[in-house]
Amino acid sequence: MPSSPLRRVDRSLLRDEAYVLLRDAIVAGDLAPGEIIRDVELAERVGLSRTPVREALARLTDEGLVEAKPHSWTRVTPLVVRDVRDAHVVVCAMHELAVREAVPVMSEADIGRMREANAAFAAALDAGDVAAALAADDALHHVPVGVTGNRALASTIERHLPLIRRLERLRFASLPGRRSIAMHDRLIDACAAGDVVAAVALTRENWTTLGELLEREGETETT
Repeated sequence: MPSSPLRRVDRSLLRDEAYVLLRDAIVAGDLAPGEIIRDVELAERVGLSRTPVREALARLTDEGLVEAKPHSWTRVTPLVVRDVRDAHVVVCAMHELAVREAVPVMSEADIGRMREANAAFAAALDAGDVAAALAADDALHHVPVGVTGNRALASTIERHLPLIRRLERLRFASLPGRRSIAMHDRLIDACAAGDVVAAVALTRENWTTLGELLEREGETETT
């Protein structure tokens, strides 16, 4: 009886898996700011070969979460609030653009996904679960991004958002107040009503709240 053909393992999947593992570890602080990274040790730690880990580190370097000195060291990038503020400006603008393009064509199912995400956000706040709250917030705001089908817009957000989330996880002790739940509700209602102007304004207000926290963090660093 002939044997079944062997299936080749998709190398890109391993690379992407390594990237997600390392990115999430940096955002969560499991790989701390300034921590030296050795690819061999890291590969053993995550159970992958050295090649996908090195490729993931190269991507993370390009995205500003890792930095390297040739022939010397590779490390997690130290927290630099100015870099996070710059990333925040870009992410805010991209979300405003996403809402502007998405609202006229959003379906009831899209609105339902946003409401589900806000319910998960509220539950995470009640539980004091920072990771779940940020994940639910990302899921809510991702709905309009997905509706646009604009891959350049989505990839820009994906590139810069981890810088912001890392600072939130490591520096901001308190979760967003319950005012954010109501703000999300107003945003969802505006999307459901097809009110582009209101939806864009509410998106800007939502991200401006985080921007104010970043400004205060920057003042703390320089005083």
